[in-house]
Amino acid sequence: MVEKLSAPELINLIRKVFHPCAEDRGLAFIVDVPDDRRADSADWAQRRRLAAEWFSHLSERAGELPVTSLSLFWYPHVGGNNADLPATMRRHGGTVPDHARDLGGLPGLPTEEIFRDHGLIIAPTELSATAPLKVAARAAGTGPNGFRAATMPGFLPSMVPALRLDYGEINRRVSLLKKLLDTAESARFSFRSGGRVHMLELDLRHRLGHASGGLLRGNGIAGNLPSGEAYIVPYEGEREGDPSRSAGILPVEIDGEVVIYEIEGNRAVAVLSAGPVSEAEAARLVAEPAYANLAELGLGVLGDFGLDPTGSILLDEKLGPHIAFGRSDHFGGTVGPGDFTSPEAVIHLDRVFIPAMQPQVEVLSVVLAGDGRERPIIENGRFLGLA
Repeated sequence: MVEKLSAPELINLIRKVFHPCAEDRGLAFIVDVPDDRRADSADWAQRRRLAAEWFSHLSERAGELPVTSLSLFWYPHVGGNNADLPATMRRHGGTVPDHARDLGGLPGLPTEEIFRDHGLIIAPTELSATAPLKVAARAAGTGPNGFRAATMPGFLPSMVPALRLDYGEINRRVSLLKKLLDTAESARFSFRSGGRVHMLELDLRHRLGHASGGLLRGNGIAGNLPSGEAYIVPYEGEREGDPSRSAGILPVEIDGEVVIYEIEGNRAVAVLSAGPVSEAEAARLVAEPAYANLAELGLGVLGDFGLDPTGSILLDEKLGPHIAFGRSDHFGGTVGPGDFTSPEAVIHLDRVFIPAMQPQVEVLSVVLAGDGRERPIIENGRFLGLA
């Protein structure tokens, strides 16, 4: 059976997440559409229909939310996750588009104008719009003319149960983790894979953590929904005379093969393992140097609420600890779209360390260190002191 949010559940979710008010002006859904460069899929088509269904639900009960307008906009996909959004989007014409060519006859509106007219943005997209929406929301500011956005890349009906969780409790847990990240100078990982223990230290100096607890109550922010993680960008060595201390060995299971990365200066500088996936990753590091950047340390808490992986990173990264490669500027780092070889190459790729996703890589411990103190936060794959 396909899980669905009822109209009352959808309205309650928007109230809970956004706490909307009259100053928010309007609510807009923005959704990407396939073209000849990227073929459609059953999940993508279903997501577009779901967005249109949610728009219809809200339009029928518009008086139950304190906003003056409701809109749905379509745009051709941007080629890669977290690439910049197009300058113009097309207003919904009543029919769910199957291809970008279907948008030709629809009225267009500049993307910046959409953000000016709508204080609440929901983005159930195929390719993640989180990075550009974070940048745009931050630029628009925290005042009444700004906006806030819930991004839902890869959302699937199987994730609906995650929208029904207690986001007050989730927010409490990730806020606690954010405070720990704020004061930490390093995070030390101990991994076990293939009978060997590997150590990795991430440099957290000169950085602050972020809490993504599913509550988007003030303008100037964008975050995932479903949500439930604290995260931080490791220090990337941008200060003159102060190189990043991130170093060690990072094992990642990809398509059944454990790839062993050597990390130095917060970058994957070599692949030490052998095999077809390892060879492909080694070539990728050479061809796309920005991909080698360690862009995020994330601490997802939703695994403690009984959720399982769905196959979409939107939810799966929230299930446990994860480390990302690539773009980091949307989280406060220094690596952005201009550091990649093309807009299509821009990527922020999360590797999630839970048994269901990487059975050959075990997280033995994660220890945060700072101010002369050490705080274990994970032992044998389980968080300590959060519940």
